[in-house]
Amino acid sequence: MSTSPVPVNLSDKLAQFSELWSQKKVAELNDYEVKLAKLKGEFVWHSHEGTDELFLVISGRLTIQLRDGDVVLEPGELFVVPRGVEHCPVADEETAILLFEPAGTINTGDAGGPMTRAAENFG
Repeated sequence: MSTSPVPVNLSDKLAQFSELWSQKKVAELNDYEVKLAKLKGEFVWHSHEGTDELFLVISGRLTIQLRDGDVVLEPGELFVVPRGVEHCPVADEETAILLFEPAGTINTGDAGGPMTRAAENFG
C-alpha cells in the first residue's frame, strides 16, 4: 500500500515548535537537508570548510555578519555563505529561516561549543 505525496507546509511546520537556534529537518534532496529554524539574538562566529550554506528568510529579519561587511536579509530574500567564509547570524527579532545544506552539516561549523546541535527530524 503506497502513500500519496504530501507537500511540506512551512507555516504549519513553523507553528509546531518554538525553540530558538534548533534546526528541524523537513525534507531531504539527494544528499542535502532542508531545515527550518527560529532565531533570535546572536549565534557564534563559525565557518564550514566543506560546504556553502544557504539562508532563506521566511519571516523577520536576519543579519549575517561577515568579516568584510554585513548582509541583511528580509522575508523572501536568500544569501549563500561560501564555504570557508566565517560568518555569524544575528536576529534582533524572532526570525524564521530555511537552511539548505549537505546532510550532517554541524550548525556551529568549526566553532563547536554549547550551541552545537544536530538537526532534529521533523518531516
